[in-house]
Amino acid sequence: MPHPKLLSIADADKARLRILFLAKHALSGGVPDREDGTHAVYHHEMLTTLREIGLDVTAADRYENLFERPDADFVVTLLNRGGFVNSEMLGPLLLRRLGLPFLGASPILRGLSDDKHLMKSVAERRGVPVTPWAIVRQGQGGVSEPDFAWDRLVVKPNASSASWGVKIIDDWAEARAHAEGILASGHDVIIEPYAPLIDLAVPVVGADGPWLLPSFGYYPTARPGEVRSYEEKRNLVVTADDPLEPVEDKDLVARLEAHVRALLPELWPFDYGRFEFRYDPATGGLRFMEVNLSCNLWSRKTISRSARSIGVSHAELVETIVAHSLERQGLIRAARSAGLQTRVA
Repeated sequence: MPHPKLLSIADADKARLRILFLAKHALSGGVPDREDGTHAVYHHEMLTTLREIGLDVTAADRYENLFERPDADFVVTLLNRGGFVNSEMLGPLLLRRLGLPFLGASPILRGLSDDKHLMKSVAERRGVPVTPWAIVRQGQGGVSEPDFAWDRLVVKPNASSASWGVKIIDDWAEARAHAEGILASGHDVIIEPYAPLIDLAVPVVGADGPWLLPSFGYYPTARPGEVRSYEEKRNLVVTADDPLEPVEDKDLVARLEAHVRALLPELWPFDYGRFEFRYDPATGGLRFMEVNLSCNLWSRKTISRSARSIGVSHAELVETIVAHSLERQGLIRAARSAGLQTRVA
């Protein structure tokens, strides 16, 4: 039996709607990229999956495709790595200008979620425990040593994705130099104390309201507690699939989900995302780290593997997410397991 929370799109709506798939590697044919690695494979898989679902999809790979209104009713935009800071907001902003519905979240929420400092501030306001941090914005002056206690530091771009620019450093002089290098490259810097803890993630997708998928943990055996490099995350070096496992501790899952529900009013509505925490099994300490709206939906990554653990296929997951987005923006009435779908006029 299909999972009761799944949504689907009626055949008539699939035939009626014209979908534009906008992604940096939408036209790659599934060949890994020299810089972005398997992100290109992911984009090709998404395009293929959308078409296999039965949607009428045209592919494009440039922001210029949105400078004038495209021949589309809805846009699946994954064009996040545009080569400049905060590029994840440009696609949604251009689509707002055109009045075209799109997958994901509003531009302002994309900006909030991708700013690690702002999301930590939101979490504190919501009573969710966070790791101490210091933010250095461009133009603020020199980089000062943080006032929290530390033995090692994590220094990274404030809007880093896939561990780009992340370093674990023992010495303040080296940490400051790395921070200054990030600032010089055009990015703000966030500095946190390092601890070899376990990374936990709670995927959330839109269905009838937010659907919290099973929590998953990253449990490496070769280098426990070490940060995966950008090259590893993008498979630019030979590496196995991420060592992800479901979180079996029911009390821990309840705590994770309570923290996510505390944060949701600041971000909802969105179509899919991943809330990340750091967990210390020795003390039971649990701290919010960051949230990634419009995160990686590749079948080999966290959100898809979480869905698969409860019998939801990658195609079913993608259709549910797209159906939720189409429905919340008034384009369709999505079908539920217990009822027939009706088209929105």
